[in-house]
Amino acid sequence: MLELREVHARYGGVRVLHGVSLEVRPGELVALIGANGAGKTTTLSTVAGVVRPSGGEILFKGRPINGLPPEAIVRLGIAMVPENRDIFAGLTVEQNLRLGAYIRRDRAGYRRDLDEMIALFPVLGERIGQAAGTMSGGEQQQLAIARALMSHPELLIFDEPSLGLSPKLVDQVFALIRRLHDEGRTILLVEQNVAQTLRIADRAYLLRMGRVEASGTPEELRREIDVEGAYLGGGAAAAPAGGMPA
Repeated sequence: MLELREVHARYGGVRVLHGVSLEVRPGELVALIGANGAGKTTTLSTVAGVVRPSGGEILFKGRPINGLPPEAIVRLGIAMVPENRDIFAGLTVEQNLRLGAYIRRDRAGYRRDLDEMIALFPVLGERIGQAAGTMSGGEQQQLAIARALMSHPELLIFDEPSLGLSPKLVDQVFALIRRLHDEGRTILLVEQNVAQTLRIADRAYLLRMGRVEASGTPEELRREIDVEGAYLGGGAAAAPAGGMPA
């Protein structure tokens, strides 16, 4: 469904990605793991159209999407739950969900999907008319996920969904991602909680300094390398002077 072929990317004059290649097949949950500065978020940003690759090719369902704006990529069927959740704090829960469905024109379908999101995330129904910025971090994360689902994505991308959440809420977020995957959704996940991530992923790629260092099933990765040691860095994943995006 999604394929990156030797993708390179820069932030300003800093090279961040150095020929990243990966694949996400229909129905898979694929994880990107690595230390801070490894290039995980930058990889997702190139897929979502936020960062324009400086080389290589990105294909979605066999179609090149390099250089397309984010709105066009959403219309093709890719939705991203960003690291900072990026909800509209001054808008209500329902208004945020409506924005998630902005590419759609079917009112009846929107109503059905709104009811489905409320069934999936009951707290959103309880807060439907409440300003999103007044909700807890865990509630805002649920809203960000529901908003992404409102666009009917074929590929759902998560960037650090457990960041800043309590251990209890982290467990809930991972349970939700597992549930979405069990329902047949295709997911690309970036997460710093490596142990939890490898429990639910079908396959994973280990990024280090903007390169894919290893890939395979969680079991294969554990057999071949010290995943936790590589993830924690040991000095090899440190950002260069001036900083490297995650």
